[in-house]
Amino acid sequence: MTPLDVAEELRKALKQYGIAADVHDGYGLALVSVWVGLVVWCKDDRYWWRTGWDQHRRRFTYAWHPAIDPARAARRVAFRYAHLRKNPSSEVVTDSAS
Repeated sequence: MTPLDVAEELRKALKQYGIAADVHDGYGLALVSVWVGLVVWCKDDRYWWRTGWDQHRRRFTYAWHPAIDPARAARRVAFRYAHLRKNPSSEVVTDSAS
């Protein structure tokens, strides 16, 4: 499957949770845009997305899930989506370079 195929599978699975998402393809990977601060990258055999900010290390933290299981990946992304909607500004990093 191509990255676009993998992304489309996730988009369809997210729809089961009532989450509308956009898919973008190019440069050998595909993106599923879910919400502000929640973009899922799709490439090869996995999905991955940002889960937060490690203040001590001053870098983002990520989660990943195998692309062979889009339904379960969608469930995990749906949990993250719900968290971000409930706490819209809690984890938005405006300037990670400072």
